Amino acid sequence: MRWIPAVSALALSFALGAGSLPARAQSSDATTQANALFDEYWEWVLREFPDAATLYFGEHRYDDRLRDESAAAVLRRSAGYAAFQQRAGAIDAARLSPQDRVSLRILRDRLSAAVAITKTSGPLPSNAFDAWAPITQMSGFHLMLPQLGGAARFDSTRDYEAWLKRLDAVPTSVSNLIERMQLAIDAGWMPPKVAVSRVPQQLDVQFVADPRDSPEFRPFKSFPRDMAPAEQTRLAQAGERVIRDKVIPAFRSLKGFYETRYLSAASQRLGASALPGGMPYYQAMLAWNTTTDITPRQIHDLGLAEVARIDAQMNAIVPATGFKGTRAEFQKFISTDPQFFYTTAEDMLAGYRDIAKRADAALPAMFAELPRQTYGIRSMPPEEGNNAERYIPGAADGSRPGWFEANTNDLKTRTKWCMETLLLHEAVPGHHLQGARAQELKQLPAFRRSSWFTAYGEGWALYAESLGDEMGFYKDPYQKYGNLSYEMLRASRLVVDTGLHAFGWTREQAIDYMVNNTGLTRDDITAEVDRYLVWPGQATGYKLGELKIKALRAKARTELGDKFDLRRFHNAVIDNGALPLAVLEQLIYEWIAAEKAKAKAGE
Repeated sequence: MRWIPAVSALALSFALGAGSLPARAQSSDATTQANALFDEYWEWVLREFPDAATLYFGEHRYDDRLRDESAAAVLRRSAGYAAFQQRAGAIDAARLSPQDRVSLRILRDRLSAAVAITKTSGPLPSNAFDAWAPITQMSGFHLMLPQLGGAARFDSTRDYEAWLKRLDAVPTSVSNLIERMQLAIDAGWMPPKVAVSRVPQQLDVQFVADPRDSPEFRPFKSFPRDMAPAEQTRLAQAGERVIRDKVIPAFRSLKGFYETRYLSAASQRLGASALPGGMPYYQAMLAWNTTTDITPRQIHDLGLAEVARIDAQMNAIVPATGFKGTRAEFQKFISTDPQFFYTTAEDMLAGYRDIAKRADAALPAMFAELPRQTYGIRSMPPEEGNNAERYIPGAADGSRPGWFEANTNDLKTRTKWCMETLLLHEAVPGHHLQGARAQELKQLPAFRRSSWFTAYGEGWALYAESLGDEMGFYKDPYQKYGNLSYEMLRASRLVVDTGLHAFGWTREQAIDYMVNNTGLTRDDITAEVDRYLVWPGQATGYKLGELKIKALRAKARTELGDKFDLRRFHNAVIDNGALPLAVLEQLIYEWIAAEKAKAKAGE
């Protein structure tokens, strides 16, 4: 069957005619056109994705809105990417300054990858930012809404009224999501049943007898001190009403649909290549997540080589701990012995905070300039279940710190020996440091200060884990084993993601492969594999990005010799915001040349 691209001429004309995109800049000056495009694109993103504006970008102008989840809106956004791509392609890059030329190249790469995914999605309304499976165990409206309550600003009556408007819109969002999921059923674009089967359980957190126990009521439990008591009572009562009358019934309808219709239609097959879009869809997802044109076979083979390399290092660590036995026996020991687990959430959080203090103290030796934004450590919300630890970005205006969220929901699945590497990855020098630094680069267009590329962002965070040795971490051989286990996890992802989506691997085959190689618990690995099933290609970006950064560091050290400054190199990597890997390579080559010239001038 020939699949018709979702961005049709009709959809494109609808998007442009409906005023969803700003009019094309009339100036013939390339610089004016480019900067107008950068600004208009970013404003469009914030309007179209008000949830992301609040949650990831700290932008509060749209705190009273939820994303339009309708099929028509997804088509409109898909058409928007195509229209912006056309505008970007018409600008003469040769007439731009070097920095504007880089910005244009980044935007062109992003839009091209987004449109490529759209072209493989057939008649299903979908694009790079509107998933074909909008509700999964890893992401979706049911997980996002409580997060919004923790990220929005609640400093005034206006802020609470904005939150009430969002809650009032929940039934419409749920209805639109159900419509899209029904379209996915009809089109055969369904996730593997085994991966999404716990979504109904995640929804159960919404079904409370008292609305004040709802996760969406949390903002009404803490008001500004200067707010009048009567106003607090009014707002809290309004919150109770909307949660009882609209939010809870809407989530009940979502659960009913998911259990009776969606799960029963979910796929028994696993791979993205089995979807209607087939291998072109999976290749487009790989391109989106890696910012390269690398093939599944190349990724798979690279993963096998990395697994073999790291395996030798892990084998050497076991006797260093004093353990007498095989590596398999060692893995069982550290995954089950009570000494490797916390018994209270408070103790785990205190452990992470101790690691963070040591990491903060080591940063000046690693970076020439550091971001000013602070970060904190807190528990992940209970509705997340067994999801992996994560970082929530701070607000660009400094009104909200970044947060490392530790999963304290099931302590028996969270080992102590992985904590150092997790903190370095999610907080500093990983996601928080890189993201906070990007937000402060005011000389860059706004879209670059908040851009996200999986290979760069996750590659940097994985590289940050490797800096632990130089920062004084991993002195405990168990922590070093944890570090290697997580590096092995990312190497195994290259093998397993491509195995599942391109080479016909079974779920059990993938789980067994990762358990045998990483040393992580079977529960952790099962959740990992199920994540790959609903996020095709995403897991491949980590290792590819890390290896690129390490290769660039090695090149810089070789070419600069004793003039190589690690602190300046790290800032060269992070001081242009998130980048496609090819652009990162170009900029580091230019930095190396500039460092050579500086050294020669100083001779």
